[in-house]
Amino acid sequence: MLPQVLSTHFPSWRQKNKEAVIKGFVIAGTGSGSGKTTISLAVMAYFQELGLKVAPFKVGPDFIDPGHHSALTGRQSRNLDSWMLPRAYNQQVFSRGCQGADIAVVEGVMGLFDGYSGVDESGSTAQMAKWLDLPVILVVDSRSMARSVAAIVQGFENFDRDLRFAGVIFSKTGSERHYEYLKEAVEANCTMPCLGFMPRNDKIAIPERHLGLVTSEDHGIQAEVVSELVRMIHEHTRLGEMIKTLPDIRLCGLKDEGIKNRPQKKVRIALARDRAFCFYYPENIEALEAAGAEIVTFSPLEDKNLPQNIHGIYFGGGYPELFADGLSENTILMDEIGQQSLAGMPVYGECGGFMYLCKGLTAMDEDKTFKMVGCFPFKVSMSKRLRSLGYRKIVLSEDTLVGKKGDTLKGHEFHYSAMDEDIPVPEEIRRVYGTCRRDGTRTSTQGFQKNNTLGSYLHIHFGSLSTAGTSFVERCWQFKNGDCRP
Repeated sequence: MLPQVLSTHFPSWRQKNKEAVIKGFVIAGTGSGSGKTTISLAVMAYFQELGLKVAPFKVGPDFIDPGHHSALTGRQSRNLDSWMLPRAYNQQVFSRGCQGADIAVVEGVMGLFDGYSGVDESGSTAQMAKWLDLPVILVVDSRSMARSVAAIVQGFENFDRDLRFAGVIFSKTGSERHYEYLKEAVEANCTMPCLGFMPRNDKIAIPERHLGLVTSEDHGIQAEVVSELVRMIHEHTRLGEMIKTLPDIRLCGLKDEGIKNRPQKKVRIALARDRAFCFYYPENIEALEAAGAEIVTFSPLEDKNLPQNIHGIYFGGGYPELFADGLSENTILMDEIGQQSLAGMPVYGECGGFMYLCKGLTAMDEDKTFKMVGCFPFKVSMSKRLRSLGYRKIVLSEDTLVGKKGDTLKGHEFHYSAMDEDIPVPEEIRRVYGTCRRDGTRTSTQGFQKNNTLGSYLHIHFGSLSTAGTSFVERCWQFKNGDCRP
């Protein structure tokens, strides 16, 4: 039986001086593979079990971890990213995600101080923790370590004196006795409090595939695994006590200006959402809604037709390669999508969505090429090696669905497939942007547009260009009113 969190210690959605107040912290690792994702999920589930409303977040561009966050907490997990999005926008995202919550749990990315520079904090979890003024729980992989762990903890707590630590949790410990060794070493040499440990446990392993963990849509975390995670947090940590020591977060101090004073052009945009297409930044959808769009979801796997009375279609990323057989068999829907594209309806596909809009898809370890929609005459093939990974910046060379010529946007790409190189690009398909890395070097990724259909391997964050959502809605409005010109 889990302990009750008394309202005198932590009342839900407290009000102080007419300000909304919650608690919050960042969970960060010493490096990738330290166990921070497992512990983040465990902590979220634990606080849910206590009856608290948890606001989940993920530092970085990842889609998969936030999907599991959302499934566990029942609240939309949001990405915080200091490269794609400026400081003020991240603070707005945090404020918006915390509305109506009791506690915010932010899962970090890579190691605490790892970013995209070896000499400063740019892009790191530490930078985001300071931007949001949140304390950090450090996760340390304690396998094959005893006293040496104190040197690691000491190094982390002294590396940046502007960072605040709530404590340290040791992951993958061998036993209670092992933890006592670790705790003794840290308490003798460090100021950071020891909050407990998570022992090695095969019962809590989460399945993985080529892009990382399996998605929550395809393989949700089983109830018995959640129960085991909660039990471990309850029995081996003192997070319940830690809540009382956390500083208050006054959300009214984080301005959430949103999108104001924009013309409301009412359109309906169909959004593909199922096991094959589930990677979306929630702010992209909210930007469309703020500009006047009504979002209606459909499943390219299950639905035989598009939703009625729509004026645009949005295909996000996901795993179309795992469901290529089912997607290719749904020919009636694919034909309808192709017809709407030819008619000038705005259609946007990114990464997995772009693959679906191509002519054919060869899945991993398959000799067969599955027929896809065919808006673009390209064929894409899966490989066992990573083909592209990283942040990307684009400058539009023509007017597109997401912006005008000269506009700059930012995004991220991560895929194991590639376009077959022997297929030429026809003249009717325009290359509307190229991409470059953070350091400005060019990459091979491009944006392709035919009629009003735009596709690319790049996941663009609409928060990187304030007019991206309105540009998409404007094209849908033009289509609704009979102006189908690209």
